[in-house]
Amino acid sequence: MLIFNNTKYFTTKKSILMMLFLVCFTGFSQQKKEKPKFKVIAFYTAKNDQAHISFVHEANKRFPKIAEENHFVYDSTDNWNNLNEKFLANYQVVLFLDTRPETLEQRKAFEKYMKDGGGFIGFHFSAFALNGSDYPQNWNWYHNTFLGSGEYVSNTWKPTSAVLKIENQHPITKDIPKTFKSAPNEWYRWSNDLRKNKDIKILVAIDENSFPLGTGPKASEIWHSGYYPVVWTNKNYKMIYINMGHNDIDYENGTNKTLSYTFENETQTKLITNSLLWLGSSKK
Repeated sequence: MLIFNNTKYFTTKKSILMMLFLVCFTGFSQQKKEKPKFKVIAFYTAKNDQAHISFVHEANKRFPKIAEENHFVYDSTDNWNNLNEKFLANYQVVLFLDTRPETLEQRKAFEKYMKDGGGFIGFHFSAFALNGSDYPQNWNWYHNTFLGSGEYVSNTWKPTSAVLKIENQHPITKDIPKTFKSAPNEWYRWSNDLRKNKDIKILVAIDENSFPLGTGPKASEIWHSGYYPVVWTNKNYKMIYINMGHNDIDYENGTNKTLSYTFENETQTKLITNSLLWLGSSKK
């Protein structure tokens, strides 16, 4: 005769039901927890200057990790035709990793996106404009009104670490030391004095303890004094410009090997991460 152990049967059944409940509940909790806070789209070209190409590749490896740690989505594209109203509607923050948009349609779409409250971070070369070069100053709203910097004037060389100082407190400077040493970088000087622009708030500048900055060989590539902003925001927009984004490259020996990385510097990386989180969560 077949006899059932009722106690054991019901205990086992209860355990199975409990396990199923936990699996379902845990799955639901994880799904809710992993819902992204915002979405970021990075535009890049990565065709000119190995230092800029190196930074783009580094950024496209590092930003997905930062996104995962901070629960937002990071996408990237080298198709600048995606810089249109329909595509941008899917994202809360736009990054220019190296260059800028060149067609009138792309530029109009970006200007509208920013005026409608979109977020933006531009790195290093994205602000470059020099008449007579492949990137002339032919976009007045972007270079003079939005960035405020105007044309590129000169740079330091070789890529060199600098002591940077916080000029004004802002959400992106939270928990950043008053002064800190950067990763090696090529530093830019601009035609416009950003201190005279009421719409611009300078957040980080080169500290005087950095001088002399650069090694040459040209005398003009070594700075001995002056005031040089490197991170700022335009108070009329949700935007940050960050002059970092030029890795040191072994040009001298012809290997084109990357000698330094922007994101190896923890303080600098925190500043960039703070910028993303501020733009992704703030309102115009």
